[in-house]
Amino acid sequence: MTTAPLTPAPAAPDGGWTPRLGFSLLSMVLILELLSASYLMISMALPTISQHYETDQTAWMMTGFLLVGAVSAPLLGKAADMVGKRKVLLACVAVATVGFLISAVAPTYGIMILGRALGGFLIPPLFLTYSLIRDVFPRRTIALAVSISTAGMGLVAIPTPFLAGWLIDDFGWRSMFWFCTIILAVMGVLVRISTPETPVRTRSHIDIVGAVLIGGGLAGILLGVSFGPTWGWSAPGTLVALIGGVVLLAAWLVSASKIPEPLISLSLLRRRSVLLIVVSAGCIYGVSTLFSTILPYVVMMSDKLGLGYGFGVDHEGFAVFQVPTGGMTMVGGLIVGFLVGRGSRPRLTMAAGMLAAGVGAALSGINLASEPYLLVCAGLVGLGMGLSYASIPNLLIEAVAPQLQASTASIVAAVQSVLPGILSVIMFTVLNGSFKADLPVEVTQGAAIYTSQGWTVAFLMTAVVALAGLVAAVLLPKKFAQATAQGPDDAAAITIAASGAVPSVDEAGAAARV
Repeated sequence: MTTAPLTPAPAAPDGGWTPRLGFSLLSMVLILELLSASYLMISMALPTISQHYETDQTAWMMTGFLLVGAVSAPLLGKAADMVGKRKVLLACVAVATVGFLISAVAPTYGIMILGRALGGFLIPPLFLTYSLIRDVFPRRTIALAVSISTAGMGLVAIPTPFLAGWLIDDFGWRSMFWFCTIILAVMGVLVRISTPETPVRTRSHIDIVGAVLIGGGLAGILLGVSFGPTWGWSAPGTLVALIGGVVLLAAWLVSASKIPEPLISLSLLRRRSVLLIVVSAGCIYGVSTLFSTILPYVVMMSDKLGLGYGFGVDHEGFAVFQVPTGGMTMVGGLIVGFLVGRGSRPRLTMAAGMLAAGVGAALSGINLASEPYLLVCAGLVGLGMGLSYASIPNLLIEAVAPQLQASTASIVAAVQSVLPGILSVIMFTVLNGSFKADLPVEVTQGAAIYTSQGWTVAFLMTAVVALAGLVAAVLLPKKFAQATAQGPDDAAAITIAASGAVPSVDEAGAAARV
């Protein structure tokens, strides 16, 4: 069954800016800003949170959030086409608000992860807001409104660490979640009273079975990999999780090949250019997640433990280390916009970005004891991230016809969310299995503390991920044979407009700078 319009897309309304329209745009922009800000905040607080709950399963703070966001986004995109984008946007904000509230009061780490998973519903508003603006804003205001809603996302990378540092140091790490809860609730009310619902409706098939299979399969495998060292690799729980996850993913592949509108179009993934773009995009977001997770541990560890790393800075002090990463990410995006606008190929800027990020990550692992050195390495990684982020949408424009760009972007975005979650679990599994520091309990307070060799390995793992992305970028065709709709999967995908634009946090800002 293919997607069919129930109502024709109306012409954009006439008129200009009004106070109500300004409030509508402000509320949606702040929701997007909060998604990016909360991700940065929680990365900074990971060492403190793991120490509070005395856990070595820190990866699930990111993995739960990303996994739910990746699986829910395509489903909610189609639902928005069917029942209305504002309704689904408000539902996402409501669920995410509950998730942040649960995290703010979580008495156990399991409940904390539940809250973080529900917070993953904040990812779909990335595309819902842009689609809603396109449908209901006056024609003359759409270009500026979309530019404001996207360009602002790149700016939070610099002030957010200082805000997070102030909140965590002065009010405790729970204050971050309270801050997000309050802002989200207020913005939801503002959207409700200032933004009209879109009249556009389509008839579509929602692949709930596919979402359950792929979500359950990934969760099972990640659970088995994460807890395998603790439970034992031959323990029944580990085997059930691993085997069950593989079976569910196999069932999803069968399902996706038989239904007309699968969660992820396998026919698109069979195209060499699309597959390589997906791989390279997933790798750069994997690099970003791993590097932003490692750096707070290395920098904020006490310098009195004799571990060979750590400067003993507080959260406000760590914000300084985020500045070169965020600033150079913006610079990388601007470079791509300049070069591609003058005829350079985005496959080259993607390869350059992967190379810069990989070199920066590898060099970081060589010397963990020098602050200026790590600041330079962080800037190099940030430059690579910016170059690669901004190359992704340009590659998609080259590789697929306009009708397929939304559906292809949904595949890219799903991998950009899932792969970093998988890599985080793998990294901490390696660290927990081989590189825990032998320190007395009164020093560690039950939290996992790792050796300098462990963090060197983690940085090198990050560099290997960048190398994989570099290989994928180099193998991209010099000239793309642009993909067009040919099979039933593709025909169905053409009209799934809202389900595709699911850029991850940094991509939204980078794409606006192209």
